[in-house]
Amino acid sequence: MSVFDDVNKFLEDRLDEFLKNNPHLEMQALEDKLRDQEEEVIRLLADLRVKEKRLESEVLETAQEVQRWHERVEKAKNANRMDLAKPAEEREAALLRQGNQLWGQLEMVKQRIQQTHDLQQQIQIKRKEVQAQVAQAFAQRTSQSVNAAGSATERQWQTTGWNQGYSMPKSADPLEQAFRKWETDEELDQLKRNMGQ
Repeated sequence: MSVFDDVNKFLEDRLDEFLKNNPHLEMQALEDKLRDQEEEVIRLLADLRVKEKRLESEVLETAQEVQRWHERVEKAKNANRMDLAKPAEEREAALLRQGNQLWGQLEMVKQRIQQTHDLQQQIQIKRKEVQAQVAQAFAQRTSQSVNAAGSATERQWQTTGWNQGYSMPKSADPLEQAFRKWETDEELDQLKRNMGQ
């Protein structure tokens, strides 16, 4: 194994361990992945609907061409123009084959649209489930944090007493500063007296 493989394995193990210890993050990652999939499905659905409209238009145009050539075949036969009737029948048959192919493609696109729509609904349902799990995990973590903070505060109150839980910092207490100054001045005076002897 190369150093890169070792580092990669180490990072994957740490990531797996981290996600096990923080399941809400794993759920969040899953929700993000589902959101990406849903966006991809929406794009695919839009592309399929454009293709469906194009195929519907082509089927309609081909049907109109088939009808036009059918009328020409009848007209040529009625005029006893077999030199025109025969090629017109061939053209009509080719258009019918083309129309059948287009119809088959249109039906396949419609099936894919339905399948894609069903997939989108499944993804939406799964996303809602995951969102609910994320919300639940977040609520549990918040509740645990609040409970832990409450327990810590309670322990602090028990060890320090209710009236000793808060103390003003000595540097900010004006009374403390006044006494320190007075005591320092007294010590200086005492030193001066001792030095003067």
